[in-house]
Amino acid sequence: MFPSDVYLNRRNRLRSKINNGIILLPGNCDAPMNYAGNTYHFRQDSSFLYFFGINQPDLAGVLDVDSGEDILFGNDVDMDDIIWMGPQPLMSERAALAGVRKTLPLSEILAYLNRQIKLGRRIHYLPPYRAQTTIQLSSWLGIAVDAVKNYSSEELIKGVVSLREIKDSGEITEIEAMVNVAREMHVSAMKLAKPGTIEREVAGTIEGIALQKAAGVSFPVILSINGQTLHNHYHGNIMHEGRMMVADAGCESEMNYCSDITRTVPVGGKFSPRQKSIYEIVLNANKKAIEAIKPGIFYRDVHILACTVIAEGLKELGIMKGDAGAAVAAGAHALFMPHGLGHMMGLDVHDMENLGENYVGYDHEISRSNQFGLAFLRLGKRLREGFVLTVEPGIYFIPALIDQWKQEKLHTEFIDYDKVETFKDFGGIRIEDDILVTESGCRVLGNPIPKEVSEIEAIMQ
Repeated sequence: MFPSDVYLNRRNRLRSKINNGIILLPGNCDAPMNYAGNTYHFRQDSSFLYFFGINQPDLAGVLDVDSGEDILFGNDVDMDDIIWMGPQPLMSERAALAGVRKTLPLSEILAYLNRQIKLGRRIHYLPPYRAQTTIQLSSWLGIAVDAVKNYSSEELIKGVVSLREIKDSGEITEIEAMVNVAREMHVSAMKLAKPGTIEREVAGTIEGIALQKAAGVSFPVILSINGQTLHNHYHGNIMHEGRMMVADAGCESEMNYCSDITRTVPVGGKFSPRQKSIYEIVLNANKKAIEAIKPGIFYRDVHILACTVIAEGLKELGIMKGDAGAAVAAGAHALFMPHGLGHMMGLDVHDMENLGENYVGYDHEISRSNQFGLAFLRLGKRLREGFVLTVEPGIYFIPALIDQWKQEKLHTEFIDYDKVETFKDFGGIRIEDDILVTESGCRVLGNPIPKEVSEIEAIMQ
């Protein structure tokens, strides 16, 4: 945990953004895997972590906006718990670490909330993303289960986003440490990408590094020689020369701050001329986007820049044609890059996505587009110092999408479908780095992770 005054300060700043009432922040519960005593790995709710920092199940935090009082609801362990888990700190001791003076048993939260409701006080809560939390909120607040999300507080959502989107020095240190572990994961993956290797051997090795050097992966490992599937979690293919391995993986710290890195390498260690030509386009888009990042500009403009670099590169190869800027404006490039350039990152790998992407990535200045490809940009708003985000351009040849666009004769003035047909067996390439927006520009977090062709080939050899 951070020092207690960090959490106290965060809660006071959040209070200042809410007009009145009670802020209710439930923590997460254990989730059974196949029976009650055999649970999935526990992961605390990120907003609860941000404001209270206590990483254990069955807790709820309350912030009284009007009185300034904080309460932590949770139970002390009994002898049965001690037998199985060993001695545990008292709730009062845990609460003190977060700067909270008042604790109550979790069983008392219903009566507490009922009193506040009878006084006519507004209960602010964030939209739940777990069924158990939805059921808890329904029981505590007397709201039908299927209506719980409808009553979540937009005022609270915006308040939480405004705080969590700016990372302080302690958070940046946590994230950067995880980028450095991710570097070890990806360099190890590069060395293992040999003909005859099964994907799961590589995926399992890098997940093991995340468990050995951190608190596990920050999301299920994406690793495949079929990189044209953007989030490919199947790891059963045997690698062979002529394919490239896309590895999209990161880890999280014991305080649950994340990293998220992608590298694409040739199986066997040597890019073919065709692979290198596409790879260099993606790498150029990655570099140009990073060079452009600074406070005050819209990230959507950085996305458009990266897409234009991709369109220009594909035009040089004869895959696209016409004016690159016009092609991007029309959305023709999205046949090859159908996703956004990046997203916020912090306590969540897609930071605060559970609060709603439009609250996190957009605001009163800029709205999400409905154009195919651009609509999937998670972060479009004006950048500010302290943002941590990803830059992850890619080029993918997705046979089903190619067939559909060709049949519908979409963007024929910008796409040479005969040339595209010769790339349908290519796969995909993505290159991703984690970036901190600084006072005058940006900084790539962590120690450099090889991405130049020469660097990758040297490591793999």
